[in-house]
Amino acid sequence: MITNFKGKTAVLTGAGSGFGLECARLGAKLGMNLVLIDVQQDALDQATAEVKAEVNVQGAQVLSFKLDVSNAEQMQAMGQAVFARFGAPHFVFNNAGVGSGGLIWENTVKDWEWVLGVNLWGVIHGVRIFTPMMLEAAAKDPSWQGHIVNTASMAGLLNPPNMGVYNVSKHAVVSLSETLYQDLRLVSDQIGASVLCPYFVPTGISQSHRNRPAELPAEKPTRSQLIGQAMSDKAVNSGKVTAAEVAQKVFDAIAADQFYIFSHPKALGNVQTRMECIVQQKNPMDPFAERPEIGRELRSALQA
Repeated sequence: MITNFKGKTAVLTGAGSGFGLECARLGAKLGMNLVLIDVQQDALDQATAEVKAEVNVQGAQVLSFKLDVSNAEQMQAMGQAVFARFGAPHFVFNNAGVGSGGLIWENTVKDWEWVLGVNLWGVIHGVRIFTPMMLEAAAKDPSWQGHIVNTASMAGLLNPPNMGVYNVSKHAVVSLSETLYQDLRLVSDQIGASVLCPYFVPTGISQSHRNRPAELPAEKPTRSQLIGQAMSDKAVNSGKVTAAEVAQKVFDAIAADQFYIFSHPKALGNVQTRMECIVQQKNPMDPFAERPEIGRELRSALQA
């Protein structure tokens, strides 16, 4: 159980918007040292200025880095700078993510490299760089506590159609996080792990192509990709649960050492149905069973 956040250090990727920004805002109010990481300079600058004002009142510090979380060298250099400034961070939020849609065979190699680079390799780098530091700190101090939160998605527990690359990246993050939890339990009871699986929450992820790197350019979008983009925009922007509410759930989960974090627990019925199909060796369920009109609309658009 972690109840005192004041004076502790948190590293947050994707801190310029969405869950990363809201977790930073909460951390600032709690008097935490914050390491903010984002690939978008203006968003990072704005987030840094905002949380600095709050953090300075609390007597804490803010460090910010503009970098690409998929880049091993940039992440390694950041990790060394964090350790030099604060020592091992107590909390790591591997949150940076990008969205992508379209029929799975229509995605290019560069689409795969971009999405897996950010969504999966970003988490891998955060785990491999900071976990050894945290374990070393825990070994030296029996009272030291830490926690790692990896952002996946409900798409990491389900397989919605026309979102294949994204689904694959998020399933991998769920698996990585569950394994991290089990591995940590083998060697320490001082460091916890959680996986965040949000559903549709307005965060800006549906517009993540704004930060797609020039060396991984997108080709002219296919019909399925345009349809996927439009449906994603509509679904994300219609979300009723806010990123701030999800950030509070994250901090509550850390305090309670809760592994699975859901923004929309009611969606777990679909996860249960999927698992029952697996156990009963049935074919995958109809993803539109509860909203057949959406399925009809998608099929009609793709077959037009």
